[in-house]
Amino acid sequence: MLTNQNILLAISGGIAAYKCAELTRRLKERGANVRVVMTHAAKAFITPLTMQAVSANPVCDDLLDPAAEAAMGHIELAKWADLILVAPATADVIARINAGIANDLLTTVILASDAPLALAPAMNQQMYRAQATQDNIANLTKRGAKIWGPAQGEQACGDVGPGRMPEPMELVQLTELYFAADKGILDGITLTITAGPTREALDPVRFISNHSSGKMGYAIAAAAIDAGASVNLISGKVAIPTPQKAIVTNVDSALEMHAAALSLAPKSDIFIACAAVADYRPVDVADQKIKKSADTMTITMTKNPDIVADVAALTEDRPYTVGFAAETQDVEKYAKGKMQRKNLDMICANDVSKGGQGFNADANALSVFWQGGSEMLPLTDKKQLGKALIALILSQFKRV
Repeated sequence: MLTNQNILLAISGGIAAYKCAELTRRLKERGANVRVVMTHAAKAFITPLTMQAVSANPVCDDLLDPAAEAAMGHIELAKWADLILVAPATADVIARINAGIANDLLTTVILASDAPLALAPAMNQQMYRAQATQDNIANLTKRGAKIWGPAQGEQACGDVGPGRMPEPMELVQLTELYFAADKGILDGITLTITAGPTREALDPVRFISNHSSGKMGYAIAAAAIDAGASVNLISGKVAIPTPQKAIVTNVDSALEMHAAALSLAPKSDIFIACAAVADYRPVDVADQKIKKSADTMTITMTKNPDIVADVAALTEDRPYTVGFAAETQDVEKYAKGKMQRKNLDMICANDVSKGGQGFNADANALSVFWQGGSEMLPLTDKKQLGKALIALILSQFKRV
């Protein structure tokens, strides 16, 4: 997807600039042409010589460089880029880009270019939350800029919160997904995904369920649609908007979700089982509301069918099958065991014991495993994580 794509990496003065050497190497590894523009502040964190070595191109850092500007170097860079990626994007550079200021080479190139713009915010959590920064980001988004991140976690200053630049591989995957969407790389691909919780009835007014919000599954569905896929979304009861263009099948119980999945999976190229499906259901469902009487109640449960295992076991028209594993301990061990046991092509595991991620949260982190490989997708907003995951699934699906 990145072969011969021209990516201008614009590095501003944040501590996360040290990640740009790895980011450049990974972009080039996937076939991209990378050129680097740095602010003077950026050079305090990583040297131009380092970036020249990893990019295999001279680094540009001075708007008033007589040699470069003799040939209008900033205009040449502006026309060369297929994508401008500002990483890290500090609060200062975001503000200057939003205001249209062109007082250094980085901001001048951006103002002079009609190339798509992506920014990876990186700053102290309070600076990120400040209303001025949020207004600047909102304005840039309205103008069409892509905002990739920030991730959450511990920061160099010791604070914890949003403001970390996404890890290099996540930015690579977001870049891949951007070009995939631009090319309609998933055009002609049908993807079916399950999302949200199931409800197992006890009587007409009570049911057994779980804390799944559906946010992760819906984010993945939206990312796939953005990349051009036709998306079937099999959803339990949730309280979030349905992604536009998704074909939705609403279900309550695990049995209903199982029936919908086995109907749609053979017509799909990729199947993603993201829903939090009840493992068991009550044997007997009361016709009338169960009245409170005895101090204790015994409910006999029976096992529900295994949706993702049954899809993976299809002998005809089997899709590329991706499972999810929500774990509270030994995440890698249990996830890999589940992948092997159920004959999955890929599994995405998250540790739901950690606060601020997983069920009902807006952020998540995933450990993704497949035969012969793995990738850790760090804690970030589920919308961004959905895009990174679709790019990763696509990279493996294309190799099957």
